[in-house]
Amino acid sequence: MPDPSLSQHEADALITMEKVRQDSTKWDFPLPGARVTIPLISPDKREEFQLDLSRQQINLNKIKYQNRTREIFILLRLDLAGSPHCNPDGEEIACPHLHVYREGWADKWATPVPIEKFPNTADPWAALHDFMGYCNITQKPDIQKGLFL
Repeated sequence: MPDPSLSQHEADALITMEKVRQDSTKWDFPLPGARVTIPLISPDKREEFQLDLSRQQINLNKIKYQNRTREIFILLRLDLAGSPHCNPDGEEIACPHLHVYREGWADKWATPVPIEKFPNTADPWAALHDFMGYCNITQKPDIQKGLFL
């Protein structure tokens, strides 16, 4: 069976690749304990991506946004209001933090959130829009904010 990984060059290209919504579906921001997966595509339709939004049931501020490709590869993940993350080298990274695909490690490494790219991580709605921009989603999906955000 082939090694299920991406080269760093391939992952970097997919992270920076322009992404657009696949259709005009209206998506509801997930309720507590729920997850929404929104399909995205490259403009040339050669690559498919997913934007995952998930919320924890008990800690309503614990939210995860991630951008995946080829169903299984997490390219980017933003964790808001969760526990600190322990990197493979033992370094602990406080929440919020950002996971970026690293060859051989997938999404196992986290870094502090770059404040210049995510100026308001205390606001999940603003952080979602910043994350979509960071993922280079140029035609954003129609996500309805809902009452519980």
